[in-house]
Amino acid sequence: MNLKQLQSVLLMDELGSISRTAVALGTAQSLVSRQLAQLETEWGDQLFVRTGRGLVVSDFGRLVLPEIRLLLAQAERLETLVRESSGVPAGTVHIGVLPSMSRKLLPMLFTELQRHAPGVRLHVVEGFSGDLDEQLAAGALDLIVVNRYGISTARDEETLGVVDTYLVGKAGSLAGDGTSIAFGALAGFPLILPSRPNGLRTTLDQLARKHQVALNVAIEVDTLNAMKDVAAVGGAFTILPFLAVQDDVERGLLDAVRIDKPQIKRTIALAFTHQHPLSKAARVVGGYVRELSQSLLA
Repeated sequence: MNLKQLQSVLLMDELGSISRTAVALGTAQSLVSRQLAQLETEWGDQLFVRTGRGLVVSDFGRLVLPEIRLLLAQAERLETLVRESSGVPAGTVHIGVLPSMSRKLLPMLFTELQRHAPGVRLHVVEGFSGDLDEQLAAGALDLIVVNRYGISTARDEETLGVVDTYLVGKAGSLAGDGTSIAFGALAGFPLILPSRPNGLRTTLDQLARKHQVALNVAIEVDTLNAMKDVAAVGGAFTILPFLAVQDDVERGLLDAVRIDKPQIKRTIALAFTHQHPLSKAARVVGGYVRELSQSLLA
């Protein structure tokens, strides 16, 4: 057993196929299959059940896979510790970022790291705040950039900026609505919203009850790009921060008007894991995220 074999096992679990794993690793399918068979023989049980549709994790695999993830994470932290003993930040940093922030933040962050900390590698997970919170709490991520509705954050989070929330639709569909629209007027719009549980849905539900507004959710969509794509077709509208649609508005693909009376404020927050000590690399990445995000949100 070696770490590369264990990494291959996790990739098989993720991709559900020996052939796709071989392609991802840039190696022969027969080699991947042989390594899996050797490991299963050594451990005395099957990690996966082979089916016509690919690999399915066995009962034994469900027992072992979490331990493999833990072992590889510990090995990665050891490697980072050894590299950082020289004082130079190095190693992989696992960061979770909101879809509305990632398009502008990540290219800038990558450029800064290439220039000032080339030994640092990024593993980026894009997702909504609830999913990122769970992964941070589990120790799978080192730091996250998330939404908090309102203008305050938890005690152990840093505020990067506060932004307004906008009604977004096909270009020309909101041209006559001015620069803002009252929350009560949203009752007249078919909406594209993420499914529950979700911070935006919770906030909208609370406001709708408070102001006695009947929201019409026409379709539930759980990815940012799909929400924008459906809105761009026309016939339905979504609700997003302006940063998420700025490029689309400037290119004439979408319209956006700020929601008012009341405004829906979003605090963009930075949070770090408490499940393991932060590496020097993670602290460096956090510093650049802080600096770049505050510039973007100014």
